[in-house]
Amino acid sequence: MTKYKALIGLEMHCEISETKTKVFSGAKNGYSSKSNEFIHPLDMAFPGTLPVVNKEAVRKALMVSIILNCKQPEYLYFERKNYYYPDLPKGYQITQETKPAPIGVNGVFTYDCHDEEKSVRINNIHLEEDSASLDHFSKMSLIDYNRSGMPLLELVTEPDFRSSEEAVAFLETMRAIYQYAGISEADSKKGQIRCDVNVSIMEEGLDETDPANWGTKVEMKNVNSFGSVKETIDYEISRQIALKESGKYDEMEQQTRRWDDEAKETKYMRGKVDAIDYKYFIEPNIPKFKITKEWLEEIK
Repeated sequence: MTKYKALIGLEMHCEISETKTKVFSGAKNGYSSKSNEFIHPLDMAFPGTLPVVNKEAVRKALMVSIILNCKQPEYLYFERKNYYYPDLPKGYQITQETKPAPIGVNGVFTYDCHDEEKSVRINNIHLEEDSASLDHFSKMSLIDYNRSGMPLLELVTEPDFRSSEEAVAFLETMRAIYQYAGISEADSKKGQIRCDVNVSIMEEGLDETDPANWGTKVEMKNVNSFGSVKETIDYEISRQIALKESGKYDEMEQQTRRWDDEAKETKYMRGKVDAIDYKYFIEPNIPKFKITKEWLEEIK
């Protein structure tokens, strides 16, 4: 019996595929194997373009918030998350963070794992625009704007999973909900679902409600299948236990890693000692709007 327990949290990204247009532009919201087929000047950040909120995307996001027993805000705001990357043409992402709250917070959700009922706390769920995608070749990278601006739901859990089986059972449950409720096809082969996985370990017997007892969190970015999520978690737990047993665990920095599907191991990407300052501020081109009780009842 191991003398350590794992603390696992998930950040699940799912594209809302069941809307006619993207979340802030009039381009078609659809999957295409042809590059740059469903695009609008806004998706490529042409000067003078302005975002318009897709009400149906908001409705579906609120539906997920209700399903997860979250609290919905009185007013809906969008914010700018500022950072530079080639697949983000504006230099910022329109998203939700804190002002006053995302589309859902403080939820609790139950799911089944091996015929046993489990519970997970939902930190938040928020609606944002997806980035473009990069296709890498030996001497160049090309940008495909089809994905740019697709409505994207990000679901953030607390570190309440204790095994890879629990994490995957939750993800499978959420995929079924997205499909059943007509929110998304939730097809990982189309890139509609991807996941960031956070793993740390702590000694058995310590109070897990006290963050001071938690180990050093390691984040694995953009794990693209549920099978890889299981392999990632199992490998990372074993890696961290080996570091603990060798006395090197306390030297490990908070870091971001990636799952190498060929080598079947996580590989170091970068240190993450401090949180990145994205300089969030309210999106000035999208006025706040009230989420009425009548609308929430209609969605229910």
